[in-house]
Amino acid sequence: MEKATNGQFREFIGKILVKGSDEIISSIDKEKIQSCINSLSSEETVLKNLVTFINSGGKVIVSGSKIIQIDRSIPFDPAKFIGAGWSIEEQDEKSLALTEIDLTKVVFETTLEKNEKTINGVDKLKCLKEKNVIRLDAKIFQTLWENQNFIPEEWKKKTNGNTTFIFFDGTILRFSYGNRCVLYLYWYGGKWHWDFYWLDNDFDVSYPSAVLAS
Repeated sequence: MEKATNGQFREFIGKILVKGSDEIISSIDKEKIQSCINSLSSEETVLKNLVTFINSGGKVIVSGSKIIQIDRSIPFDPAKFIGAGWSIEEQDEKSLALTEIDLTKVVFETTLEKNEKTINGVDKLKCLKEKNVIRLDAKIFQTLWENQNFIPEEWKKKTNGNTTFIFFDGTILRFSYGNRCVLYLYWYGGKWHWDFYWLDNDFDVSYPSAVLAS
């Protein structure tokens, strides 16, 4: 995520002042806005909420909400997000069609059969395609990364005592050297991290894929 400039922030505030018609102002609770004014003088809560509002694309975030909006007007750009040499090889078209998802309906799929401890990434991808699921793509991954308050608490849980690495197989990336990989999120050391994993590697039970029923 690139940092906003001072000019952009001032323009944002300026637009609010210009658009603040009498009709809009009359719909604001007098006591609530005074509370916000007072809070700005003593704490940063209001400003932090404003930042969250901006980073969510100007959408109101309801506490406890599990529905997230996916802005498809700006596609995921691996070269910009990761670095030069990265490109998209393939994507799950059903996932790309999603403009919002209910995170309570996301399930973790390992594709492991009974008594199987690991599966090769290529075979895992094949199994996922054969199942009636939607493999969440990199834009959904990016939306969660940039709005971490949306990520469900249960996603932080470990699997058999090990860190859970949550994969987004709806987008398969390729590096310029030819290696294919998948992006993932994981909770470690009290904060969220992201990374990528080569598709030729093996995946165990703590390496599930985030999917939705098709």
